[in-house]
Amino acid sequence: MAASKLQALWNHPAGPKTIHFWAPTFKWGISIANVADFAKPPEKLSYPQQIAVTCTGVVWSRYSTVITPRIQTRTFSSLLCKNWNLFSVNVAMAATGIYQLSRKIKHDYFPEPEAAVANE
Repeated sequence: MAASKLQALWNHPAGPKTIHFWAPTFKWGISIANVADFAKPPEKLSYPQQIAVTCTGVVWSRYSTVITPRIQTRTFSSLLCKNWNLFSVNVAMAATGIYQLSRKIKHDYFPEPEAAVANE
């Protein structure tokens, strides 16, 4: 049973034999790096970088549901031919980008009350 599932993954139109698998897999590195940056102080975050990550995630999440890998056989349904790896990495990029932007905006425009008193 496990062998048949592995064979189905291997032969899938978005499987490891295609760019439709490897491009989103390597794109996970951006999301993982953004998660690692959660430990960074907000003042060290970059607006342009986080806006780019967020916009990329939002735009490509939508288009990844439209893009379908070229189907070699007629055995796959249209639901199975969606590239869910591409969709999920873009959702993760959008989510981490939004979170990082919210941290940066909160830090820059809504300072903590005790920090504001200490600055005066």
